[in-house]
Amino acid sequence: MTKWVYTFGAGKADGSATMKELLGGKGANLAEMSSLGLPVPPGFTITTEVCTAYYDNDRQYPDDLKSQVETAISAVEAEVGAKFGDAANPLLVSVRSGARASMPGMMDTVLNLGLNDETAQGLVAKSGDERFVYDSYRRFIQMYSDVVLGVDHHHFEELLELHKEDKDFELDTDLGADDWKTLVEQYKAKVNEQLGRPFPLDPQEQLWGAIGAVFGSWMNQRAITYRRLHDIPADWGTAVNVQAMVFGNMGDDCATGVAFTRNPSTGDNHFYGEYLVNAQGEDVVAGIRTPQPLTIYERELGGSDLPSMEEVMPSLYKELAVVRDRLEAHYTDMQDMEFTIQGGKLWMLQTRSGKRTAKAALKMAVDMCEEGLIDRNEAVRRIDPAHLDQLLHPMIDPNADKTVLGRGLPASPGAACGKVVFNAEDAEEWSKRGEKVILVRIETSPEDIGGMHVAQGILTTRGGMTSHAAVVARGMGTPCVSGAGTISVDYKTKTMKALGKVIAEGDVISVDGTSGEILLGEVPMIQPELTGEFGKLMVWVDEIRTMKVRANAETPTDAQTARDFGAEGIGLCRTEHMFFDPARIIHIREMIVATEEAGRRAALEKLLPYQREDFISLFRIMEGLPVTIRLLDPPLHEFLPHTEADMVEVAKAAGTDVETIRRHAEELHEFNPMLGHRGCRLGVTYPEIYEMQARAIFEAAAEVGGVTPEVMIPLVAVKEEFERLKAMIDRVADEVKKDKRAAFDYLVGTMIELPRAALRAGEIAEGAEFFSFGTNDLTQTTYGLSRDDAGRFLQIYQEMGVIERDPFVSLDQDGVGELVKIAVERGRATRPDIKLGICGEHGGDPASVHFFNRAGLDYVSCSPFRVPIARLAAAQAALGVEGESNA
Repeated sequence: MTKWVYTFGAGKADGSATMKELLGGKGANLAEMSSLGLPVPPGFTITTEVCTAYYDNDRQYPDDLKSQVETAISAVEAEVGAKFGDAANPLLVSVRSGARASMPGMMDTVLNLGLNDETAQGLVAKSGDERFVYDSYRRFIQMYSDVVLGVDHHHFEELLELHKEDKDFELDTDLGADDWKTLVEQYKAKVNEQLGRPFPLDPQEQLWGAIGAVFGSWMNQRAITYRRLHDIPADWGTAVNVQAMVFGNMGDDCATGVAFTRNPSTGDNHFYGEYLVNAQGEDVVAGIRTPQPLTIYERELGGSDLPSMEEVMPSLYKELAVVRDRLEAHYTDMQDMEFTIQGGKLWMLQTRSGKRTAKAALKMAVDMCEEGLIDRNEAVRRIDPAHLDQLLHPMIDPNADKTVLGRGLPASPGAACGKVVFNAEDAEEWSKRGEKVILVRIETSPEDIGGMHVAQGILTTRGGMTSHAAVVARGMGTPCVSGAGTISVDYKTKTMKALGKVIAEGDVISVDGTSGEILLGEVPMIQPELTGEFGKLMVWVDEIRTMKVRANAETPTDAQTARDFGAEGIGLCRTEHMFFDPARIIHIREMIVATEEAGRRAALEKLLPYQREDFISLFRIMEGLPVTIRLLDPPLHEFLPHTEADMVEVAKAAGTDVETIRRHAEELHEFNPMLGHRGCRLGVTYPEIYEMQARAIFEAAAEVGGVTPEVMIPLVAVKEEFERLKAMIDRVADEVKKDKRAAFDYLVGTMIELPRAALRAGEIAEGAEFFSFGTNDLTQTTYGLSRDDAGRFLQIYQEMGVIERDPFVSLDQDGVGELVKIAVERGRATRPDIKLGICGEHGGDPASVHFFNRAGLDYVSCSPFRVPIARLAAAQAALGVEGESNA
């Protein structure tokens, strides 16, 4: 018989922390804490295999699941000394989801399950606290109705606000037992009104309804969106955790809170968190009440006037601090813990490796290594390469003039500016139009995930550092300010008010997620200086990795940035980008419209000094590091004038009329230019173009000295194309050596960006001294896709499961990757010392970097700001860490 249910509690458990695939993260850690002897309310976990079976069998449970659940409930009843559904001595439970990957806010939770009119009376008699019972009852009705029955929570919030207005109450805590009794009846009536049937009062019906809702929520839209954004497979499924309730809302000797063993924003080794007296856990993360700091240090640091738990409940705080130390030492990682205090007793409800900012992750990894908790290899494994982007975001210039609109909590570091939008749908729509937006909400909810993902920054007026907005923004690396209580938001008019100013939809603001400031307009920003822990970690990274990392760069600024970020050369210099300067474009256009070779050479002669100076600048910045220069690649029509004024200018320079220029542009028009007259095809038909570029490269090398330029011929499909052009390049090199009386080395190679080139790599390698895989075009030509147009349907393909990832973001390892492996094998068979690299955008994608490491490439090349990501990914690949895509 398959075991579908695993129990935990009372110092023992059926499972352990190693069983996350079966029990989910939450269930596995509850089992582990129980086995460690920590105070965990007893309960049981229904495995992820049930979720899989549920969807495989048309949403039907396995036949023997019900009996296993009944047995587990009986065990909890025996441990607690109460009975589920018993009117006199009722056991109440919570039902929570728990996938193997943490999905904060994505799945549904129900608390206080088992309450009805009879069990409520029994709980009153047992607790002696009528207010607490009916507060719990109304919470249960609202949660259950929203999560299980589909009655939106705003119906209940509206009834609560109306009742508070009638009684002139300001806070929920002002309501007494009779108020909650009245609202319980109103809530039940609202359910009946909305559904045409009464709220379910049978505890067994409630339990199975909640279990079904957790499994059902695995396939709701917000969970699907979160999985797509975080690359979580749908077939992992979720577990369900059913646990005896403990109550933080029974009085002033009760509390609930969230704690981190270290600061998740900064990484500082200080106990950090928030708590509320006389509250349930949802109150802390939902932003309904302003949480209080956990420690005196935290209170003083944040300038809070609310007393800390360390001051209000000193003995329980010490007990919690002991748990903190024990769990961090046990898991050797920062823990995110949830706890409840009932009647002066501490209960641990959850622990997991806490989400953290990139800055915090770096500091924790380095600190834990230096503390002896982990070794250097583990420190390198701990950092998500994609999250290094957080450290590369601009920050507010401290010397900039700024108008502060308000302040909130610094929930996720970095700074951003954009146009204000007030809902997730608008954020997504504006973003599609190319607008940068700041999503402003009173508080965020899981339904906002799509808008949060596209926003440059997030601002909320409610919620603490562990609110939904804060946790999700930190995970995404998006700057966020939460709990900005001095700002008021009006969704109807799409405005926000701050310090007497009205900010409307579309107005520009800046948010500083590091300081918590909200600023008017676009404020100047500066790039971060990567030192300290980043520098230490990168030293370890470079000791571990075997694959080199270069950068794609063609301007001095890009080249210097690449060097600053640790690039070991330039893997792709796109020479065509150098031609678009106004002083040069006129000459390239003059060359294009020339009808004879002599005219083309005359125009190219004017371009030669510019190209030579370009390469001199790059060679000097790179100081002897390899520089791969791609000869002209795009079709010529891309350089042609479009406006009448530009055509007049070209006609004048070329000594012809505008009509001739227009007619020539029409002659160069191609129906599919990406597969047309471009790359080496230009070099074969107009060799004088590549001849000028080769001369500029070699003259620059002769002047600078100590460099070995790598001349790359693009879009080669057949061996003869390469050999013709290589012969010309060699001839020019000999001429420059003779003219300049200089000696220099150089390499000539090609981009492998066509399937035929990959398949015929063996014969191409007879002449080619290096291959650089142009995976952007190789993906286009393998799939028969245009990356400029495929975006219209690739996302739909991902959502439908046709493809797992966008192949332009993360390499298609099965198809395009197979061509790469073939080319590597055949190229090395011909020329064992051939240099192999990749210069497409995939060079900065961690999963792709892992593939290239396995395929045996010598280096990857990516955009300058992705160099640190590629360096870290290469080190993790060397350690055998599984790579994750940015897709």
